[in-house]
Amino acid sequence: MASNIGMMDSAYFVGRNEILTWINNRLQLNLSRIEEAASGAVQCQMIDMTYPGAVPMHKVNFDAKSEYDMIQNYKVLQEVFNKLKIEKHIEVNRLVKGRPLDNLEFLQWLKRYCDSVNGGIMNENYNPVERRLKGGKERNLKGSYKSSKSLQANNLHNSASGDTAAVNKNSVSKQGRMGVAAASGDTQALSKEITELKLSVDLLEKERDFYFAKLRDIEILCQTPEVENIPMAVAIKKILYAADAKENALEEAQEYISQSVDEGETEEGEEEN
Repeated sequence: MASNIGMMDSAYFVGRNEILTWINNRLQLNLSRIEEAASGAVQCQMIDMTYPGAVPMHKVNFDAKSEYDMIQNYKVLQEVFNKLKIEKHIEVNRLVKGRPLDNLEFLQWLKRYCDSVNGGIMNENYNPVERRLKGGKERNLKGSYKSSKSLQANNLHNSASGDTAAVNKNSVSKQGRMGVAAASGDTQALSKEITELKLSVDLLEKERDFYFAKLRDIEILCQTPEVENIPMAVAIKKILYAADAKENALEEAQEYISQSVDEGETEEGEEEN
């Protein structure tokens, strides 16, 4: 299983478009941005698809908007991880902020894990839409029914108050035009913000690729037969191949170098004697 996947694993170099396609195809969704999956509901259902019935979908809120509701989804996910003995700590506080890179990294890990369980083959007997009805969507459907009844009552009231509505017609029309103008301004501002975010993501991806290339060069150098067994090269590879960020790979590498130096001094002393 790929519950522990090192940061140099190819999983972390899967692009956001591929991740979005993977999510949309398997769960019959239409996400266009990585941060749309920040609520944790998508991750819960991906695990539910990988291990059918393992996730209590009635506890998953697909319409979570507040950080509190999102955290509840991640609590469900972490409990399922513990139950399935999946050794992965979820950085909830970072994910619920909706930052694209944090969410992309977690989804990259999730795809790699799910593919390692089922070989990347979809479960044809799994109905994602039906399973979502057992979660937050079911509550939304009920809420829509109540809203419909409320709307009918409002319509009856408005019908009885037709004369008053006619008097206020001109005022409402003016407010409507002002509202459209304000909405247009908001749309332009959002479009500008989206463009800036896309540029920021592109720059970050270029920076990521730059540093990955550097790390790859170091890895190739450390694998050269002439130096691969030198303590420093071994220590560097310990850092590169650390399975999880929570492991203190640097301390382990430093300890290895210290031991190698001590052993070398001991051997030199024995040769002198």
